[in-house]
Amino acid sequence: MAVRVQPEPFDLAGEVEMLRAGRTDLGAVVTFTGTVRDNSGGQRLVAMTLEHYPGMTEAELARVEAEAAARWPLAASLIVHRMGRLVPGDDIVLVVTASAHRAAAFEAADFLMDYLKTSAPFWKQEELADGTVNWVEAKASDEDAAGRWLGKPE
Repeated sequence: MAVRVQPEPFDLAGEVEMLRAGRTDLGAVVTFTGTVRDNSGGQRLVAMTLEHYPGMTEAELARVEAEAAARWPLAASLIVHRMGRLVPGDDIVLVVTASAHRAAAFEAADFLMDYLKTSAPFWKQEELADGTVNWVEAKASDEDAAGRWLGKPE
């Protein structure tokens, strides 16, 4: 299990290769890569800046990753989240989950992404083409998706 918060881009194939290195017990490896879109609410997005508290953020991401491992039989997992100023097309987050069986890997990845979209300790600011700068809040649809995991024993 591993967590990183970093400003630099990540190498999806390289990250998966490292996670799988020497492993023959993995029947499923699920990856999710989130990218910065070029629009926000119908407006053209110029950039998104992510801020966080170093140390606190990594500890909280490790906590939720451990929760995923307690809920599903994961053999390995990885969360890489970027911070700083990102532009449309940049990768922003990578979640990798691995298990002997696909259901656990898919569900754990979904759980981790729902958490990252709604509760991870990042502050996101959008720069729009019209010069507007906004702080981003979680969408109701993301909150609804994350709510399905509350109190759900696995």
